[in-house]
Amino acid sequence: MKLKNALNIVALTSAIVATAVLAGCGAKSSDAAAPAGSQAATQAAKTSKDAVKIGIPADATNGGRGLLLLEKAGLIEVNDDAGYTPELKDVTKYLYNIEIVPTQANTLVATLDDFGASTINGTYAVPAGLIPAKDGLITEVQEVGSDNPFINVIVARTADKDNPDYQTVVKAYQSQLVAEYILEKNSGASVPAFNYDKDYTVDANFVQDIEGYQSDASGKKEITVGTCGSADVWKAVQKVLDEENSGLYIKPVVFDAYNLPNEALNSGEIDLNSFQHKAYLQNEIDSQGYDIVAIGDTSSAPLTLYSKKVSSLDELKELAGKKE
Repeated sequence: MKLKNALNIVALTSAIVATAVLAGCGAKSSDAAAPAGSQAATQAAKTSKDAVKIGIPADATNGGRGLLLLEKAGLIEVNDDAGYTPELKDVTKYLYNIEIVPTQANTLVATLDDFGASTINGTYAVPAGLIPAKDGLITEVQEVGSDNPFINVIVARTADKDNPDYQTVVKAYQSQLVAEYILEKNSGASVPAFNYDKDYTVDANFVQDIEGYQSDASGKKEITVGTCGSADVWKAVQKVLDEENSGLYIKPVVFDAYNLPNEALNSGEIDLNSFQHKAYLQNEIDSQGYDIVAIGDTSSAPLTLYSKKVSSLDELKELAGKKE
């Protein structure tokens, strides 16, 4: 099944399941731009000096999501045969005067003013205060299910996938308390990818109380978990573990680039990681030969379309101008 059949892009008034964020600002050239990859794509990408530059994540999987979001936004056309992870060479037509610039995902928020627009993963957008329903122009909505490649997961080394302590961590993550924290913290920009009771109420200080939770590591077995972006959700997980007297202590290890947590996990530097969706994980396994595996679903984190310069997709198109 191709991604275009699995994903729907809807107006931001609709329910958000997962979002890749396209954010807009000024236009400045970037050394992170990648070659188009084919003569046809290179020719299509040629733009005037006034082209609106659009940043997408530099990694293959999230970059592909960014391209598909741009297609759904009506800015480009992409070869249907590219499936879930198209590359720049799969862009068959530029409908507007834009230049697509692959950029390190963790820098897209900080460099928002350097681009006409950027597709930003929710892992980085939400902690920076970008809320899809409030700030975005168009949002990627995904179906939640076992075959959804963009559900985030907890990952272990293959040899440790049945480790009872790690399974306890997964169970704690897939709990009602953690579901409520995900929903309340992210204002709907990220949703749990496991069963939970949608009919719940929380105190006004619920999120603050979770993030202020302190666990005593004394006498507990430490489990290191690699993350990118915010690691606050693990305080909710820790609270569940403590309430169940698990004897486990979660120590988040925050990395500043997507390629690092899998390398650290594969080498044994950390016990688990939780920062990526299934498609990115599979790409890392295929390209790097890592012997790691998903052991539990966590959430679906969004890619959305944001802009500081314009307030609608139509305005972005007007800013870029149609290609002749």
